[in-house]
Amino acid sequence: MIVNQNTTFNKIFFFGIIVLISLSSTLPFLNWITSWISLVLGIVFAIILGNPYDGKTGNLTSSLLKISVVGIGFGYPISAISELSITEFSFVIIFIFLTLILGFIIGKIINVDRKIADLITAGTSICGASAIAAVASTIKANEKQISISLGTVFILSASGLIIYPIIGNYLDLTQHQFGIWAGLSVHDTASAIGAAQDFGPEALKTATIVKLAKVLFIVPLVFLGTYLYKDGNKKFTFPFFIIFFLLAMFLNSMFQDFNGFATIKEFGKKGLQISLFLIGANLSIKNLKTIGIKPFLHGLFIWLFLSLSSLLAIIYFSS
Repeated sequence: MIVNQNTTFNKIFFFGIIVLISLSSTLPFLNWITSWISLVLGIVFAIILGNPYDGKTGNLTSSLLKISVVGIGFGYPISAISELSITEFSFVIIFIFLTLILGFIIGKIINVDRKIADLITAGTSICGASAIAAVASTIKANEKQISISLGTVFILSASGLIIYPIIGNYLDLTQHQFGIWAGLSVHDTASAIGAAQDFGPEALKTATIVKLAKVLFIVPLVFLGTYLYKDGNKKFTFPFFIIFFLLAMFLNSMFQDFNGFATIKEFGKKGLQISLFLIGANLSIKNLKTIGIKPFLHGLFIWLFLSLSSLLAIIYFSS
């Protein structure tokens, strides 16, 4: 049973966890706080104590996530993008295309509401909540359809954050292989980068670049949604943080002797973990109950296909 979530104790405890996450890189006894643990801490807090700021931190979380990704970008030169081979960039295009097709087919087979199916497919194929938000604005999805789609993708994305490093270690994937896998098949940018961060620094770099390459495909996906749902409302929000991420990498390349970039990157990594805690803290049992079995199965099937097929491709065709 959730206690009164508006108590002073809850608020102090809430900020206390954020402080602990912030200090986890400087205090050795807190080095057990990883990305997935930050997410789990948020979920447990929401379920047991109740988020004292439920529904009030959405904009803050979104902004912090984008700033954190840009901060991580300061840790890499722009030349890092060229480290992805033609084969690996082809993976991005191929698996986006295959996921979109499979999502459409499965949605028809199990008779999921068309807009919900399209939103879940978009979130799985590109970048989770960001893709859902962008596409929802063009197909005029209602709040229930958006909520169900976001809930489904959130659960699967959180699952990827937790289990991907376990599978990667079990299969003895290289950090480069794991980074490609996480970037290709973990839904949200935060979860993909978080899983890679827990696996290792090279995995973090690779996953960040792959995921942001995928995010660029929001633009053609939105135009596709506009075409399929012809309507007067064709507005969408482009994720401009990608531009700032590239600018951060460019500055790293221009001023390679500046030691402060490593500090900025570390702040970005901590910001990412705080974002994951806030995301988890906004999870509610009520939101989970609205999802329904068919939309969840739809999201689960296409995610399993994307995860397994991309993993096999990476093992056999990428070093």
